[in-house]
Amino acid sequence: EVQLQASGGGLVQAGGSLRLSCAASGFTFDDYHIGWFRQAPGKEREGVSTISSSDGSTYYADSVKGRFTISSDNAKNTVYLQMNSLKPEDTAVYYCAVYLSGSYFPNGYDSRGQGTLVTVSS
Repeated sequence: EVQLQASGGGLVQAGGSLRLSCAASGFTFDDYHIGWFRQAPGKEREGVSTISSSDGSTYYADSVKGRFTISSDNAKNTVYLQMNSLKPEDTAVYYCAVYLSGSYFPNGYDSRGQGTLVTVSS
């Protein structure tokens, strides 16, 4: 059974930083991406970033490019999202999810963890 556990959210002032973690287990497939998406009240779900299990290639939404960095620690089966220069508009519940090859990001996930709330105050 695939399990994803997201953590690291919290309250931070604008310009600050947070690091989200996604601990993954139970994977039985070889080629997948781990992605982060966010959901803010009254807004559409937004895909934030992904990282490939096969070659480590990454994707970033334009809204976070240059501020967020996704990385993985395979020994710990954990994916991180380092978020710097946070803005109030980054406020949302952040989810990590696993996407099989060819899946649509952000809605076509195979499984996702519970969200972690990020609140950025102005």
